[in-house]
Amino acid sequence: MRLKRREFLQRAGGLLASIGISETLLWHWSERAISVLAEPSRRKLALLVGINQYGGGGNLAGCVTDVELQRELLMYRFGFQAQDIVTLTDSQATRQNIEEALQTHLIAQAKEDDLVVFHFSGYGRRLYTVRAADAESADDINSLVPFDSFIGTDGIAVNDLLEETLWRLLRSLQRVLIVIDAGYSYPGTSIQGNLRIRSRPSLLTEQKLLALQNSYLNNYNDIENSRGGKWHGVFLTAASPEKAATEMVWSGFSAGVFTYALTQSLWWATPARSLLFSFQRAICMVEQLAGTIQKPQWQSSEQKSPILFPDLYFSPPAEGAVTAVAEDGKTAQVWLGGLPIRVIDSYGVNSLLSVHNANDTPVELLRQRVLLQIRSRSGLSAQAQLLNTDIATTFPLQVGQLVRESVRVLPRTPNLTVALDTSLERIERVDATSAFATIPYVSSVIASEQPADCFFGRVRETLLATKSALPSLAPSSYGLFSLSQSLIPDTVGEGGEAVKAAVRRLAPQLYALLAAKLWRLTANEGSSQLGIVAKLEVMAGSEERVLIERGSLRFGGATGGSKLAGEEALQVINLPAGSRIHYRLSNQSDKLIYYLLMGLDNRGRALAGCLQTCTTAEKITFLPPKAIAPGQTVTIPPVEIVSAHSAGTTGLIETYIICSLAPFSRTFTALAGDLRPCSDGQSIILLSNPLAVAQALLQDLHQASAPKAQIAGVSADAYALDVAAYATLSFIYRVA
Repeated sequence: MRLKRREFLQRAGGLLASIGISETLLWHWSERAISVLAEPSRRKLALLVGINQYGGGGNLAGCVTDVELQRELLMYRFGFQAQDIVTLTDSQATRQNIEEALQTHLIAQAKEDDLVVFHFSGYGRRLYTVRAADAESADDINSLVPFDSFIGTDGIAVNDLLEETLWRLLRSLQRVLIVIDAGYSYPGTSIQGNLRIRSRPSLLTEQKLLALQNSYLNNYNDIENSRGGKWHGVFLTAASPEKAATEMVWSGFSAGVFTYALTQSLWWATPARSLLFSFQRAICMVEQLAGTIQKPQWQSSEQKSPILFPDLYFSPPAEGAVTAVAEDGKTAQVWLGGLPIRVIDSYGVNSLLSVHNANDTPVELLRQRVLLQIRSRSGLSAQAQLLNTDIATTFPLQVGQLVRESVRVLPRTPNLTVALDTSLERIERVDATSAFATIPYVSSVIASEQPADCFFGRVRETLLATKSALPSLAPSSYGLFSLSQSLIPDTVGEGGEAVKAAVRRLAPQLYALLAAKLWRLTANEGSSQLGIVAKLEVMAGSEERVLIERGSLRFGGATGGSKLAGEEALQVINLPAGSRIHYRLSNQSDKLIYYLLMGLDNRGRALAGCLQTCTTAEKITFLPPKAIAPGQTVTIPPVEIVSAHSAGTTGLIETYIICSLAPFSRTFTALAGDLRPCSDGQSIILLSNPLAVAQALLQDLHQASAPKAQIAGVSADAYALDVAAYATLSFIYRVA
């Protein structure tokens, strides 16, 4: 029998705090009448919550950065007014403050056509309630942990925010985007590889608390019903209930892997593409960094048709915005949240940015685009100066102007950074550090303290820490792992191997990983101005099915993203071993375009697409491939995803199609030693010298960018890449 409102409130009493609902807020909801104005105001409201420093300890590092990532995106890319964005960080983010902000800033103010964004970054956990009739069965509740949450003497979590309550409240708003970067499943450790886990251990609570929560939701459906009309919204979570949400350290800052990936993708988004497109790009980036331990989730009010939110896009795509201008008008502070997340740590001084207004027109003076040059950078913020300071009085820089990449400056000798497992003995870490120092272009750091590209540790201990199945491995064997501690195949040594010997043995794999890092540093799908579109297609008999489409987003030719539907569209593409695929490459520009295919297979080996060769009795010689003519399409031959040697292994495959206005002369010279004729089923080649090939590729792109590189005035120890002269498109999929 349903309780009356006052009786319900009286009986709830002191139990409310235990399930994440304050009595004050409950009275707010019960007494408040929601009205809708006849004329929509089209406001955009946001509440952003991020908690690094918790009162009870066990702190995080990237949640406040998440708030900053969202705030800069909403203000400069999506046109939110500063006064319409409320941020609660660290000690401000008490349960009461969050509840009051939800009530007064979002629910009380939002009208029918207003757009509302709620973001939470911090800890989550799972609360269990044992059923009285069956002590072995339990119900679970997902909860978010505010700053002032604590565990009572009876072991019950107090002051948590229940996800279901939050979800029901925000569903009362007609147009809402919810982003939760917290996890509910605790993997047994707060650090996994080079990632920090955003969840706390589960707690056991009483069944009567769940019953009270259900009664509360049943009695207050009028909050949702009083709004009327159809709810349109999207609920994005950094991880599914059984997976972990993670954060990672970059150079100068930490951030949630999902929040950073999502916001970076949204800087590149356009009204023609749905929010789902940006989500698909984000999950590929999450997969690269966090592997299988994290799986973002999408819930939408419209499962059959993607949510567009067309009025969300206030300004055109960009890599960032001007956030402050010096008094002399010549120097600006620039936010770079739209740069690719695998590029930001290597983004160099002297890089050039073009300045654009919110209406997508480049700022020009005497028909020359106004350029900013990066003078220094700290994390995601950079100091930039007008390239021609004489125009400062004629052309004043303004806060809110957008910046787009023009020339990307990268170091000529970037290192591969290896994170050392903290469970290694001190002498092991000392030996590993000295051994890695002897390998050119490779360095080491202590895990979770600094940015890294891969992870080194004892295999058995590492797999035990991640609760992975233990293969038959000798004790005291060493190997390489991904940042999330997934073992890289074929990197495990013999038992009893010395640390220094293990490091020397791993040199070829380290150079393959470094080559892949260099290819990633060229990725510029969002900023490239080259008219190229590439499709990944799977062959099923005589039919071809498009799986992924990539292209220069700023050129406008590609629709982009996964071409799958339903649940398949909400995850990284999985293909069975032995599937046959090819890439279809279309030139939509008015210039000849040269291309290459490079990649990293699921065993960490560097590879290149089959090259056209000519066999004679004496030798195999290379025939330069024809450039793609304007308006023409080529198909890179069918490729068998895994060879017989790797059958049965699973893992992530990264492929990069790299296109340029100039031939890849140096790259093909470096490839000469690996050339062989292509035959059916052998349409890829493994690279014996991947680092030399990657370095030659960067030199080719640098040479193709020579005119702009001269403007940038880069030194001899850097590459300068003109985004108008090349395009690097990435394809990420998993062999299942």
